[in-house]
Amino acid sequence: MKLGNHMLKAAMLSTISIASLSVGSAAFAQDNTPQASDAADEDVIIVTATKREQTLEEVPVAVSVTSAAAIERAQVRDLRDLQTLVPSLRVSQLQSSANTNFIIRGFGNGANNPGIEGSVGVFIDGVYRSRSSSAISDLPNLQRVEVLRGPQSTLFGKNASAGVISIVTAAPSYEFGGSAEISYGNRNAIVAKADVTGPLADNVAFSLAGGINKADGYGTNLTNGSKTSERNRWYGRAQLLVEPSDSFKIRFIGDYDKIDENCCFVGNVLDGPTGGAIRAIGGKVNSRGIFSYTEFQNFNSENDITNGGVSMQVDYEMGSLSLTSITAYRESDAKTNADSDFTSADLIGQNRGDVDITTKTQELRLASDFDGPFNFLLGAYYFDENINNKQALTLGKDFRNYANALTGGNYVGLEPTIRALAGVPSSAAQFGGQGQGRFEDWDYKNEAYSIFGTADLELTDGLVLTGGFNYTKDKKNVASALRITDVFSAIDLVQVGANAAVPAVLPAGAVGNTSILYPRITACPNRNGLATACNPFLALAALQFLPPFLNIPNAVEDGRTSDGKLTYSARLAWEATDNLNLYASYGTGFKTTSWNLSIDSRPFASDFVAGSPAQGAPLTPSAIRTAGLATPNLTSGTRYALPEEATVMEFGMKGKWDRFAFNLAVFDQAIKNFQGNSFIGTGFVLTNAGKQSTRGVEFDSSFNPIDALQLRVATVYLDSKYDSFVRSQFGDLSGKSVGGIPKWSTTLGATYTADLSDGKALVLNTDYNFQSKTVMNDDPAAAQYTRSVKDLGAAITLRLDSGLQFSLWGRNLTNAQYLTVIFPSVVQSGSISGYPNQPRTYGASVKYKF
Repeated sequence: MKLGNHMLKAAMLSTISIASLSVGSAAFAQDNTPQASDAADEDVIIVTATKREQTLEEVPVAVSVTSAAAIERAQVRDLRDLQTLVPSLRVSQLQSSANTNFIIRGFGNGANNPGIEGSVGVFIDGVYRSRSSSAISDLPNLQRVEVLRGPQSTLFGKNASAGVISIVTAAPSYEFGGSAEISYGNRNAIVAKADVTGPLADNVAFSLAGGINKADGYGTNLTNGSKTSERNRWYGRAQLLVEPSDSFKIRFIGDYDKIDENCCFVGNVLDGPTGGAIRAIGGKVNSRGIFSYTEFQNFNSENDITNGGVSMQVDYEMGSLSLTSITAYRESDAKTNADSDFTSADLIGQNRGDVDITTKTQELRLASDFDGPFNFLLGAYYFDENINNKQALTLGKDFRNYANALTGGNYVGLEPTIRALAGVPSSAAQFGGQGQGRFEDWDYKNEAYSIFGTADLELTDGLVLTGGFNYTKDKKNVASALRITDVFSAIDLVQVGANAAVPAVLPAGAVGNTSILYPRITACPNRNGLATACNPFLALAALQFLPPFLNIPNAVEDGRTSDGKLTYSARLAWEATDNLNLYASYGTGFKTTSWNLSIDSRPFASDFVAGSPAQGAPLTPSAIRTAGLATPNLTSGTRYALPEEATVMEFGMKGKWDRFAFNLAVFDQAIKNFQGNSFIGTGFVLTNAGKQSTRGVEFDSSFNPIDALQLRVATVYLDSKYDSFVRSQFGDLSGKSVGGIPKWSTTLGATYTADLSDGKALVLNTDYNFQSKTVMNDDPAAAQYTRSVKDLGAAITLRLDSGLQFSLWGRNLTNAQYLTVIFPSVVQSGSISGYPNQPRTYGASVKYKF
């Protein structure tokens, strides 16, 4: 990886202002335990718009902030664990270490396809991480993690239509110090990390941090006995803080992390009708239940992921004005491979991916700090990203026999007839031969810029009106070079039927379903029992899942999109009393076009009408057919999903007293053209829902009945539905609830600190995460599969005055079992696979702070 010097162009949306950040949630920001001062500024944050500290109660926005101390107490190891503390956040680990989906308030997407940016923006120290593979590293030397709920496009840009996860790490200190920690747990889990900070000169400070995270997998591959869903990752991070004067400072950050894991465990949820065919050819399917945590794979999966980058933040104060610049360059490389059929039969030979991402960003912003009633922030942002996506899926040595077993011997038995009728040369490979498949090469370029701003006007004492805007211009260029070598999928079976003299019309006097005008596209037997002509070869069409691909750009499709959008927000905030603050707000959000960088990218129906020229009647003219670009078995679909447009109306109330604090938000949020990407067993369907909405209530609180005890309650109610989704892959979902989104999510927590003699302290902490029962996804046929979460974690820590501390901890202590995601099994129609939750983990750790 080369991290070079890049001259970047102008400015950034990741600006933090009074409109976009808060300080700490009532449930998590409080920390009355000894050594709480080690996590500086847990209850306050410097707000860029005013350069003054504000507590959560003063910042009128829905946000959960988890402090470093809370993360340490709960033994949160990465972003996936964070959801146990933040009930409005859901994190799903999918088929590889590079695919993680973040969901806030029921909205979120972006995994499984590098052309789709997430609806939840992830920022680390103000730098946007555009893909989940570059955002899932172990949490570094933290100061806090902020989860901003609802559209944040006004200040965070083009891909924050559902919310933002903002990770803030500790800056270098002029006081020498640091920490070292090692933890050991079941499944040989080892987490070791250390950091050091201190001065290099009167105006120069540094920090270094690094760590490893290793653990045996909790799944077992019965084919070779290897463990799956293991942990094997490490990171390093260096910072330099230079302050030439009191008004001028520069912060340099460089980081690098690597993941090399056998991930991720997939279990059999339903052993469907294809299981018999797999066993007939000598294969094995695990039918012991997904929570046996056993599976079959012919080889260990590959997850080789590297991320690295450099950034420079410059802050310059000019009296009542301050100028901030954030320049960043990042690279991410994710190499993956998996036996995606998850059986001992060699159906899918390989499913390889190699995604290289290079991202450059530049932010500039100017903020005021006037004494009067008016303050403002203005900024601009430039984003430049290049992605090279190489994918390959090949048929295994058993696929031909498997296909033959599924079709009662017709796949092989009819091969000579089909080859003769289709004119397939004798030199062509046999149907379903090993190594045939798809080989993809995509180039993706995205350039975007924005201008943005906020303005605060104090109407009267304690009453502030805030307005914000963002204009984004986004351009994407996409080019593909795909090669398909599957011989059978390139055959027009309708034409084969015509060549075999299958009649083209219904018999005279036919009754019943006369809407079937072209029997050549109807497989035998006719489902209505009519004595009509039919095409016996079409019974094999389901096995043509790798048809020839129409590359872009071409004479009809230029492979380009250009989006421009103005988003805005308005809010009225009132400090009702010294203890109570209220606000009402309305905001809009925007997520740009997402391209389908996969074999499932197909021309829009407006450019191509699917069908064979041999159907027996003229096809409706289309641009692609007229241009002579139609390939055998080409179908229409989507090349890209249209931009998302979000709106939210919100009312909030925040209060804080000596022993009690709470935050309450009531909201109505919707996304027009929500971008959905769903797996259907042989590929993904990228579509736009007409409108998806969520109405809900969020409440979190903390209560200290005595100095030594803190109680925390956070709960979220979500009523999420598709207002309009007529053309989903599961039919018309309009008016139905969104699958996978629980109506109730609750986190209960308690921390008790017992002061012992000689500066010692014993800290007992527990957190309980509950999610109500919900169906797993939008497929009505899978409605019987539900999820309910009951996850208990606890830790006991002994802290010594010397800075040494010892902990015992456990996560999912009750060993609760639930599914996180289910999906149709690959090339196994009627079967269902899924990802189970991680079983009980526990261990002990030693940490030393100096």
